[in-house]
Order: sequence, then C-alpha cells, then structure tokens
Amino acid sequence: MGLRDFLDKVGHLVEKGGKYEKFHSVYEALDTFFYRPADVTRTTAHIRDGIDLKRMMIAVWVCTFPVMFFGMWNIGYQANKAFAAAPDLLAVQEGWRFALIRMFAGFNPGNVWDNLFQGATWFLPIYMVTFAVGISWEMLFASVRKHEVNEGFFVTSVLFALTMPPSIPLWQVALGISFGVVIAKEVFGGTGKNFLNPALAGRAFLYFAYPAQNSGDMVWTVVDGLASATPLNLAAGGGVQAINASDVSWWNAFVGMIPGSIGETSTLIILCVGCVLLVTKIASWRIVSGVLLGMIGLSLLLNSIGSSTNPMFAMPWYWHLVLGGFAFGMIFMATDPVSAAMTNTGKWIFGALIGSMAVMVRVLNPAFPEGIMLAILFGNLCAPLIDYFVIQANIKRRLRRNVH
Repeated sequence: MGLRDFLDKVGHLVEKGGKYEKFHSVYEALDTFFYRPADVTRTTAHIRDGIDLKRMMIAVWVCTFPVMFFGMWNIGYQANKAFAAAPDLLAVQEGWRFALIRMFAGFNPGNVWDNLFQGATWFLPIYMVTFAVGISWEMLFASVRKHEVNEGFFVTSVLFALTMPPSIPLWQVALGISFGVVIAKEVFGGTGKNFLNPALAGRAFLYFAYPAQNSGDMVWTVVDGLASATPLNLAAGGGVQAINASDVSWWNAFVGMIPGSIGETSTLIILCVGCVLLVTKIASWRIVSGVLLGMIGLSLLLNSIGSSTNPMFAMPWYWHLVLGGFAFGMIFMATDPVSAAMTNTGKWIFGALIGSMAVMVRVLNPAFPEGIMLAILFGNLCAPLIDYFVIQANIKRRLRRNVH
C-alpha cells in the first residue's frame, strides 16, 4: 500500500466526528507536505498563481541549504585546523561524535569529507532537536485551536539552528526553540499574528539566559579546551587592527573561513542565495536596501567623527558587512514578512532603522559586540508604529490634495 492510499484510507478517522478527530492537524500537515491539496482552483473566476505560503516557505528553506552545508564544512574546518596545529588536542577529545568521526572520516583540514562529516555530527543534532521540539509545539497548538499546521516552521527551525554556536548543549536548543515558538509566536495567535521573529526571539532568550554557552571565546569551535575568538570579538577590543593581527583577511571573512555561528560566517553564500530570494520577490528588496544603506550611512558618520578610545569608530562599512551575523540577519531575518513593516515606505524606514542600530550597538556598546539580533528585534517592535505613521501621512496628503 502506497503512502497516498494509506492517507486516503485513514482520512475519515481524523475528520470531524471521527475517532481520531484531535489529530486532524497532524494528518493534514503530513498530507499537504507530501501532496498538493485535493481542492484547487479550476475555474476562470479566480486568479491562479504558482506561489502560495507553502511554496514560499519551502523556497526560503531550500535557499538555506547552501548556507547550511557551508556551515557544517566550516565547523569541521575550524576544528581540524586546530588539530593540525596542535595534535595533542585530538588525544583528549571524547564523546560519540569523535568516535563516529574516527570510524567514518578523519581530521584533515584539507579534506572536504573530513570537514563536512565532523560538522554534520554537530549541526544535525542541533537541527533535529530544534525541529522535533518545535514541530511538537506547533502540532499541540494546532490541535487545541483546530487549525492547520503552518509550513512556516520549516523556515523558523532552520534559521534558529543556523544562529546557534556549534558547541551549544542540546537541552538549551530545545529550551530556546520552545521560547521562540510558544512565547514569541503561539501565545499571540500563531503564524501571521506574531510581532517578533520567533527564531531571533529564541536566540535572544538563550543569549541572555545562558551567556556562557552562547558568547565569549570558548563556544565557537567544537574543540574542548580551545579558545577561539570571532573576528567581531577581536574588533570590539582592538578594531580592524586586531583582526589583521590575527591573520584574518577581509576576503577570508567574506568567504566565511572564520569562527562564528553555524550559518552566519559566509557572506558570499548568503548574498548569493539572497539574490535568489530578491529575484523571486520572496524577500523585499526595499528592506534589504534599507538595512544596507542604514549600516553604510551610520558607519561613514562614525568614521568621520572618530574616537581616540574606541577603535570601532574607525571600522569601515565593508567590514561590518562581513563580520558577525549582519549579512545573515539582513537577508533571512529582517525580511520576515510577518514581523517586518508592510508599507513600501515603511520597509525603507524599517530597514534603515535595523542597519543603523546594528552598527550603533556594535560600536557604542562595548559589552555586546554583535548588534544585528537586537536591531532586528527592535525593528520588529517598531514595525507597526512605522506603518501607522506612514499610513497616516498618506491619508493627510490625500486629504490636502482633495481639498485643493
């Protein structure tokens, strides 16, 4: 019996009045994931389009794959590079991951498979825990509310997982995605009603609740006993000069061969998949342009002001672009259509606010070198207010035009 035949056979059991009525949302999620809905528009009385929420979310999900695979490779590369430089470190590494690596791969930083396999042993458990815990919450709320499970969680799950440091404990992953789904999304009514990005809200919760496992120099590589500061952390202490002293070039930072969160390191790949999202109009070019212009504008202003005590004032905009999670947040997080501004003018303002605030936090707050996460969450809070003032301005302008 095929899957389609099985779903058709048990379908009546989950319909209203059926024996397993409470599991209709779970059934519907599986059915629509593998097959298109049976009821589709067929007459000329309606506009038919190839894009819907399901296809949009799956397109974003697929666009994260290049970022995901590079992130896994980079986890392994950073670890294997450390082992090559200090072979004694390898002897003290324990756990099931290293047992698997010794069985099916090696520790050569020049070998793609060795790097990718090691990275997969760290990333895939993070993603599986994220998906299992998050989808369980989604199905629970869908069953209680008697509505469908939305495909948006596919995007939320992978974006949340990609913002994690590779060495984060899995129980914290479960706690973080639970906070993002339940507190930042479902308590407000679910998909389309949340005013915060759920993935970023969960990440922010973990950052402030468990800073030791989500910040500092010990969390960015998977090598026990090895401290590895990100270039952004180095810049917070000594500016671009500190980055150059660590033998990290701008090109290496742009390509992504640096420590950092799993999905944030390669600006090159992020911008490439971002172009796909912009061309398909899934992501708003106004928001992306606003974030970029806001970052460049404030960076140039701070460069011109200068500071004798804060070297971050002198950091050029093109370094801000490739450090930390700026590019990842600009392409994948700020463009979330639910939590972003809705009006065209509001999207420009929303983006500029995020870009400028990210630089402001990085430069003016020495205790928090990464600013894009807080900037986007602040932008989410301001998005309804931005749209309100834009709409009111349009109303007043039209009234004046009609009066005259």
